[in-house]
Amino acid sequence: MSWRSKHRWIKLIVGSRKISNFCWAFILFLGSLGFVLVGTSSYLGKNLISLVPSQEINFFPQGIVMSFYGIAGLFISSYLWCTILWNVGSGYDRFDRKDGMACIFRWGFPGKNRRIFLRFRIKDIKSIRIEVKKGGIFDRRTICVEVKGRGNLPLTRSDENLTRREIDQKATELAYFLRVPLEVVLN
Repeated sequence: MSWRSKHRWIKLIVGSRKISNFCWAFILFLGSLGFVLVGTSSYLGKNLISLVPSQEINFFPQGIVMSFYGIAGLFISSYLWCTILWNVGSGYDRFDRKDGMACIFRWGFPGKNRRIFLRFRIKDIKSIRIEVKKGGIFDRRTICVEVKGRGNLPLTRSDENLTRREIDQKATELAYFLRVPLEVVLN
């Protein structure tokens, strides 16, 4: 979602609170819980899950392996739930030609650097870059801002499902708004 006027451009960035992340975290939690319950039921010799009879699964080695995978999956699932709860990666990009300032803000993981806030002058922007990384069937495209003294600052994530045309259009509009050149860099 973005908002644009004659002098300001604000783009809201969706972080980890996406439907796909909710689905993966939920599926991973249920699958991991199932593995832990099957491993535990093979150890106790009782059916904790009615779908899998515990007499058919030996605790050593199948039950131990299933318990290990279940516990590992629960850790990964809790990590996903924490990133969703903290909304890691969300924020905004703001370009204000009237004030001559640009701001990039993102939420990170809790700690000292939870708030990532970059502020610089628009006249320090050298160009808008589309970085293309060749890899297999599909190319990965990201939009970056090249700033004097700061290097390339990415504005889009590499996992965003935008078509080539959408990336090119967004980069072109931003370069036109900021009145800076547009570059395409192949890696």
